Amino acid sequence: MELSRNITVIPARKRVGNTAAAEQRPKLRVAAYCRVSTDSEEQASSYEVQVAHYTQFIQKNPEWELAGIYADDGITGTNTKKREEFNRMIQDCMDGNIDMIITKSISRFARNTLDCLKYIRELKEKNIPVFFEKENINTMDSKGEVLLTIMASLAQQESQSLSQNIKLGLQYRFQNGEVRVNHSRFLGYTKDEEGNLIIEPAEAKVVKRIYREYLEGASLLQIGRGLEADSILTGAGKTKWRPETLKKILQNEKYIGDALLQKTYTVDFLNKKRVQNKGIVPQYYVENSHEPIIPRDLYMQVQEEMIRRANLHSGANRKKRVYSSKYALSSIVYCSKCGEIYRRIAWNNRGKHSTVWRCCTRVEYGPEECDAPTIQESELQEAVARAINDLLGGRDTFLPILQANIFQVLENNSSGKIAEIDRRLVEQQQKLLKLANGKKDYNAVADEIHSLREQRQKVLAQDAERDGQKKHIEEMKAFLEEQKDIPIEYDEQLVRRLVEKVTVFDEKIAVKFKSGVEIEVDR
Repeated sequence: MELSRNITVIPARKRVGNTAAAEQRPKLRVAAYCRVSTDSEEQASSYEVQVAHYTQFIQKNPEWELAGIYADDGITGTNTKKREEFNRMIQDCMDGNIDMIITKSISRFARNTLDCLKYIRELKEKNIPVFFEKENINTMDSKGEVLLTIMASLAQQESQSLSQNIKLGLQYRFQNGEVRVNHSRFLGYTKDEEGNLIIEPAEAKVVKRIYREYLEGASLLQIGRGLEADSILTGAGKTKWRPETLKKILQNEKYIGDALLQKTYTVDFLNKKRVQNKGIVPQYYVENSHEPIIPRDLYMQVQEEMIRRANLHSGANRKKRVYSSKYALSSIVYCSKCGEIYRRIAWNNRGKHSTVWRCCTRVEYGPEECDAPTIQESELQEAVARAINDLLGGRDTFLPILQANIFQVLENNSSGKIAEIDRRLVEQQQKLLKLANGKKDYNAVADEIHSLREQRQKVLAQDAERDGQKKHIEEMKAFLEEQKDIPIEYDEQLVRRLVEKVTVFDEKIAVKFKSGVEIEVDR
């Protein structure tokens, strides 16, 4: 006799939670995730509203208990690498401390489809649903992941569209010369209530010190060590001053009141990766956009000095960098025979220790290549001191010459050239905007603008050189007028201030001063 089988269906018990003991807990542990993507006041208030909303929303449900509010403030949603609270929440889920997550929308949870689906699936494996309030989606429903995939894709498109809108808004502001700078890491400036850059006096003194010490001959390393010794912090609040940081300060046009906009641009809206703009997208140079800390002529002198130091080379094919700022005579003493610089060397000649200066060519390749004389440091310093004293002794002759040189420098101004270039730049920029808005080819106009910018920079550099020359002449004039008749001894600071170049000959030494005056003394 065949027995009839009796089958009883035991329905699944709908229960969420990620541990075996979940059924023993009377309440579901629910967490909420909140995020706002900028640091503006409006968004900050939105962030606080979200936190308050979900705290009340969870606490008023008798079957739930609050497992925590996880909130990232001012963090991008396009990837999860920097979202500390989000990552902590996921870890708490993996550790069995959360049974369910509530969030406002998919775009608040993640705008990157891959990231979104990855975390949803990881949570589903732990039997943890995510409820998206705006879309009314529960990821544990049968239709949840299908809808989620569609919505996440739309959210990613929204993020791309928003990124494009932001770019267009930035372009508009750039074209109108509106400057936005992150002043929190920008040494020397802060912002007023209207968001305009204003000088921060204490930090501005540090910027001025950096420029002054560099022009006085100090290296970037020396400047940094001095700032560290005085316990001065960087713009980012760090104690360590790196040469790259100082170099950026010395090259930053914002310290003369100008602003070069769009130095970098975003190449990927998802990971927000920015790269240096090498002509791929337009740049905008705004002059006099804010109050300067450094005079324009001083800034241009620093740029010229940076170029001069970068071009100081010696050795085969002149590949070896030789600039040194340790001593006042470093990198300014030259060989009259081969044109190379002289190097300071601790010499041990047959057991006799001394400090000498020798031609780099002779040091590296021997007297066959250059038979320039070796000179004792004491003799070199004494010769430079004699040249300065000879200058003082002939002050009645040199003072009228220096005064005449000042007038000559003043006559050679180029204000007319700058005005003409500026007029042409305005014309070409207007033409460029018309062509760009009309989606027409503007390469020729862009090339003309670049050419005019280069011409303008060259004229400004020439002006800076003239201003520097005038300053050196005036310094020399003041020195001659103020100095008493007492002979002076060799002084490192005085040499840095007055002397531009020293040339060593067999029988004499020529000292060229920054004012343009040159004096020869016998060896």
